[in-house]
Amino acid sequence: MAIAQDYDLVITGGRVMDPETLYDDIANVGITDGRIVEISKDALTGADEINATGHVVAPGFIDTHFHWQAPIGYRFGLHDGLTSSMDLEMGCAANLIPEWYAAREGVTQANYGCAASHEIARSIAIDGASGDNLLRGPIAVLETRKQSGWSQTKADYDTGNEILRILDKGLQDGAVGIGSTLGYMRNSVTSREMFEVQKVAARYGRHTGVHTRFTPDNATNENVGAQEALANGLALDAPVSILHFNNPGYRLTHELLTRLSEQGHNVWGEVYPYSAGATTVNAVFMQPENWVDRLGHRYEDTVQDPITGDFYTTASFEEALKDDPTREIILFKMPEEDSVRWLTLRGTTMASDAMAATPLFGAWDTPSDQIGNTHPRTSGARAKAIRLARENDIPLMQIMSILSYNAAKHLGDTGLKAMQERGRLQEGMVADIVVFDPETVTDNSTYAEGLVPSTGFKAVVVNGTVAVRDDELLSVFPGQPIRFEPEAAPRFEPVSEEAWNLEFSTGMPDIAPGLPPEGGN
Repeated sequence: MAIAQDYDLVITGGRVMDPETLYDDIANVGITDGRIVEISKDALTGADEINATGHVVAPGFIDTHFHWQAPIGYRFGLHDGLTSSMDLEMGCAANLIPEWYAAREGVTQANYGCAASHEIARSIAIDGASGDNLLRGPIAVLETRKQSGWSQTKADYDTGNEILRILDKGLQDGAVGIGSTLGYMRNSVTSREMFEVQKVAARYGRHTGVHTRFTPDNATNENVGAQEALANGLALDAPVSILHFNNPGYRLTHELLTRLSEQGHNVWGEVYPYSAGATTVNAVFMQPENWVDRLGHRYEDTVQDPITGDFYTTASFEEALKDDPTREIILFKMPEEDSVRWLTLRGTTMASDAMAATPLFGAWDTPSDQIGNTHPRTSGARAKAIRLARENDIPLMQIMSILSYNAAKHLGDTGLKAMQERGRLQEGMVADIVVFDPETVTDNSTYAEGLVPSTGFKAVVVNGTVAVRDDELLSVFPGQPIRFEPEAAPRFEPVSEEAWNLEFSTGMPDIAPGLPPEGGN
């Protein structure tokens, strides 16, 4: 145990909450060299002190679905209690994982991580995407989506193997897992391709995060999409996360995840506390033949421009599709009252699905009046979850679990060391910590003003360094990479009919239909 006066930071008199052990008591926390050294009722002193009387002291919040992986994006997450920011849905260009991490080393205020992107791998293999844009991480798709091959072309064996090889390279270089936006490629990614994509992750013991094939859709199709990804995971004995399943049919998806988890499978799902989502104009599921004709929605009731606040008409939507196909839209798709219900679901994670605004890669301290608008979940998802819990008598420990521990537990079980030592308020763990007033913490962002920072955070501590104090973001950059150690050799195995025949049949003859095998009569 460290000597008290040697602590770098002490947090005194707060309600210390640990979702793993369910510890919940008034105590003092001593931090040295970026780790929690002591949790005690004894008085502690240190070089810096945070008086947490009347405040909750909890593990730093972990977001596994944060698209705005840029200094200005991390800013809004930190104001909302976010200490670890990852994009495990869209992900990053798998052939540039080392470069993506290197660009953030020593200059990032929150922890950062990325998956190998299935969509971007298709853009590279089919559309020939290349160049500096791919270094932009998830935001690269604002350019790559201007092509159509990635979303409309079925891959043959050669192209499919190139997609898989690119993904394998990302995992070899330490990507957290594979992220698949399958729902945006639903007509071009065959069920076989999706299985093989999950197989690449399975070889490394890592998870595949899936925006499922029919999200958003009706309750039947939503669950069919979840069942596809889960069945693949079970056959491969591989982890799976079902992304933003807070859509029609969510109760069945949650039951599937819960029952499989109880059987020992590392599967989980995520929610966010908003009735509206966000996407781009050219998303396949937003086209008139699907959104209007098949599902029966009206653009006038469901699709909003975050900049102007206006709702689209069929005519203005088609005009936007022609002029600016990757323009962001806000999509109203579920009853508002369901936002509270999702927060009560046991075992889920709360991920914001944070969207970017302009300037996409602005400095972290860009003046607020120079920043565009986007979905309010980017800046308010975590504080809103706490506020809704307060207003609806949801146990605070439940919210701390879905904001921190649940994601850390599932990712840690894949072998990710950075998550095995976060998401917990325990001695020996990394000192990623939030200190907030449970009675006043609140989201301030709205659909009209989506980037108003949350308030009520006494402190946000990242790797033992205070990054937010009394709702003010400090000019410190303690963020660390969330990744696996790179491996010396790839694990890629090409797919072929010949290999399949040898493994799964008694020697299927490779012959033309109607002809006997060689040597037959």
